[in-house]
Amino acid sequence: MRDFLFYVPAALAEIGGCFSFWAWLKLNKSPLWLFPGAVSLALFAYLLTKTSPDDAGRSFATYGGIYIVMSLVWMGVVEGKKPDHWDILGASICLVGAMIILFSPHNR
Repeated sequence: MRDFLFYVPAALAEIGGCFSFWAWLKLNKSPLWLFPGAVSLALFAYLLTKTSPDDAGRSFATYGGIYIVMSLVWMGVVEGKKPDHWDILGASICLVGAMIILFSPHNR
C-alpha cells in the first residue's frame, strides 16, 4: 500500500504536466503554462522511482492502471465532465490488472 503514496501523486503530477501543454496548445493559454508543466513532469518521474517494484516495467505497468483512474478523476474535478459508466468499467478493469501485477508473487 506504500506504493499508492507515490503512484497517486505521480499520476496527478503527470496529468497536471501534460495538461499544461494541452492548455497551451489546445486552449490557447500562455506559453508560461509550460514552465510549471515541465516541473510537474519532472516531479512525476521522481515520484515513480520511489515505488517498490525492482523492475521499472512492472512499476510502470502498475502505475498505468492508477494513471487511468486518476485521469478520470481529473476529468471530473478539473474539467467538470462526469465519467460515464463505460469510463468507470474500463478504469475498474485496468485497476484490477494493475493490482494483479503489483501484488502477484512474481518469480525473481
